[in-house]
Amino acid sequence: MKTQNNRAWFLVLPVLILVAFNALIPMMTVVNYSVQETFGDNVFFWQGLDWFQQILQSERFHAALGRQFFFTALILIIEVPLGIAIALCMPRQGFWVPVCLVLMALPMLIPWNVVGAMWNIFALPDIGLLGYTLNHVLGIDYDMTQDPVAAWVTIITMDVWHWTSLVVLLSYAGLVSIPDAYYQAAKIDGASNWAVFRFIQLPKMKNVLTIAILLRFMDSFNIYTEPFVLTGGGPGNSTTLLSIDLVKIALGQFDLGPAAAMSLIYFAITLLVSWVFYTVMTKDDLN
Repeated sequence: MKTQNNRAWFLVLPVLILVAFNALIPMMTVVNYSVQETFGDNVFFWQGLDWFQQILQSERFHAALGRQFFFTALILIIEVPLGIAIALCMPRQGFWVPVCLVLMALPMLIPWNVVGAMWNIFALPDIGLLGYTLNHVLGIDYDMTQDPVAAWVTIITMDVWHWTSLVVLLSYAGLVSIPDAYYQAAKIDGASNWAVFRFIQLPKMKNVLTIAILLRFMDSFNIYTEPFVLTGGGPGNSTTLLSIDLVKIALGQFDLGPAAAMSLIYFAITLLVSWVFYTVMTKDDLN
């Protein structure tokens, strides 16, 4: 019987320690806070599941969660088809291929807080280029600091500009991996461009699109920095997403127990919806 050498596990030990330090230990701390109350001085009082019950019955939580789902749904509906369309229009060979890839990657290289600050200045109604053009050149009444609809349009536009490139690059990678033999066979059969996309390109991009949708869902559902820097959750609470509301409770009100319970519920919703997305999109591969 061949013996196994388990000494190789020591090579991954540093990674396990790093993951424990960066993920498991903070998670256990959040769990600890979610079932207790503290008034400082490291003194805790047992609360059980009271914070979870309070959060789940809170209208404030339901409203913020609804805004978060609405934002994520809009992002997926816009960015995924737009990213596929742009990828289909990009050249497959020649000088312009690296140029297009670099241009697509540029928005993702900008830090999140810088993106929010850029769009905040860009969209100000009087001094911002976008705000001034809409108000004084095109005659459109636009003020994201006062109008909730304008604030939502600005946030959605900012995220589309920032992250559609991710869908484009993943879709493009899926397209260039399709062998030319498929296109030659389709040409011989006289297939239209729509037929080629539906029966060749789209099925072959299924795996990368699954990754793109999962990444965009998780990122948009947990987004915080860009909308907070852009609108601060306003005007009023119209753009207060669940992530922004969580930070307000934790750091603004310093209610650590409810904030910890909300963060665990937030985490569970993200995992559940991601699992549903993955299961639905890969069910044919599992059969």
